[in-house]
Amino acid sequence: MPPDAVAEGSVDPEGAQLHWRALEGLYASAPINQLFESRLQIVGDGHSRITFEVDPGCFHAAGAAHGTIYFKMLDDAAFYAANTHVTDRFLLTTSFNMHLSKPIKGGRIVAEGRWVSGRRRVLVAESWLTDEEGDECGRGTGTFMRSRIALSSLPGYVAPHA
Repeated sequence: MPPDAVAEGSVDPEGAQLHWRALEGLYASAPINQLFESRLQIVGDGHSRITFEVDPGCFHAAGAAHGTIYFKMLDDAAFYAANTHVTDRFLLTTSFNMHLSKPIKGGRIVAEGRWVSGRRRVLVAESWLTDEEGDECGRGTGTFMRSRIALSSLPGYVAPHA
């Protein structure tokens, strides 16, 4: 259930919470996320956090996480941070830049995403990865645009009952 606009540029706090919980449900329902032990939390307006467990099944031949894992974590965190500002449509990633700064050898990785700008057609968000030692492992910036897909048409986008 999308939040009701109270005034231009503001959102009903209860409606925002429902939207955020529905986004968490959408993440959990995506078939790709059945392959990874991970959990999304929308922690505030324009702010997401995804906790991943990276195991050897994600490693390349040299024994660290493959770049596809970095991309997945960074893109998802930025995407969901941006989608907190869009209550009617599913967003699509139109571009994503990432910088990898430390090999991930496994364990718990936290991907944080923050909305940077845009609210109408194109949104920009950034994200970063932190390992169990508190070190940054990668950083990314993405642009996202509204699709024609209504969030309400997606089976995973279900707000909990109040």
